[in-house]
Amino acid sequence: GSCWHRCCPGRNNACWAPGTHRARCYCDSYCERTGDCCEDYQAACRRAAVGCAVGPWGPWSGCSSSCGVGSRARSRQVTVPPRHGGQPCPDLKQRRGCLGEHPTCGMAK
Repeated sequence: GSCWHRCCPGRNNACWAPGTHRARCYCDSYCERTGDCCEDYQAACRRAAVGCAVGPWGPWSGCSSSCGVGSRARSRQVTVPPRHGGQPCPDLKQRRGCLGEHPTCGMAK
């Protein structure tokens, strides 16, 4: 069986190719643990694997609430997308809580 263009990260039972004697061989990275990789797994998936790379975090946004509980967010961009079963991308967005304290908050009744 051939893994060419079928490499998958992690455990993925849908990531297989027809092998010998009607058996399936797998092209997911978990096949290394289970020993059922296709013959060309190392050449097609491991050597050509490119892991995701991301840029730096951007600045935190302002608080979504000018008075009281709100949230801030920041993001980063993918600089190199994963290919051929390489490491997937980490989170691209983060959110955290904040407390809006605009000077006019205490004046409203």
